[in-house]
Amino acid sequence: MGRKKRNKNQIELVAYNYPRISVSEHFRLIRTNILYSAVNDKEIKSIVVTSPEKGDGKSTTAANLAIVLAQQGKKVLLVDSNLRTPSLHLAFNMINNRGLTSVLKKTLYLDEAITKSYIPNLDVLTSGPIPLNPSELLNSDAMEVIMKEIYADYHYIVFDTPPALSVTDAQILANKCDGVVLVITSRKTQKSTALEAKELLEKARSRFLGVVINRIQRKKPKLVKRIN
Repeated sequence: MGRKKRNKNQIELVAYNYPRISVSEHFRLIRTNILYSAVNDKEIKSIVVTSPEKGDGKSTTAANLAIVLAQQGKKVLLVDSNLRTPSLHLAFNMINNRGLTSVLKKTLYLDEAITKSYIPNLDVLTSGPIPLNPSELLNSDAMEVIMKEIYADYHYIVFDTPPALSVTDAQILANKCDGVVLVITSRKTQKSTALEAKELLEKARSRFLGVVINRIQRKKPKLVKRIN
């Protein structure tokens, strides 16, 4: 039997499964760069991870960033706020019949929707059932209430969102969080596309933390501060 072909869109939890390889070390460097980007003593607790387009590895980046934050012994919540094409539940082998949308629609309490992962210190809030109005739900008063609750309960919160150029969801959440990371792909993402996404996020009055460049030097992710 031949070797099973890996899905290029599969989320790989390398920081947990292979903590000693160079890719995992790069995720730890990204963590360090983000946390040290705090200014005026304002702690960065909530981080939005997005990309200009689909297929750039933003969900993989969000998941592994959450893992390396949890590996510091901090309590971390990974939120799948991609209410259109969620994927984090697959990476963590979780059922997605309830989650963020359940809480937003007030059919479930927040603590009932959050699931402890098999990774120490890391909890996951899956997207829940796909709604008809994702942007409206993320921009609702109910989302503000959720943000306050998770801020009180967790050291760090990482949000995986849809691509910034596809819908407004990433901009909505970026405005509510302490910072945003843009994930792009070497030799795939056009400079104009990356700049357009960055400008949209900045117009949302978000704090731009940097750019993660995937698939360079044997797929090592890299965080840079500027797109020139």
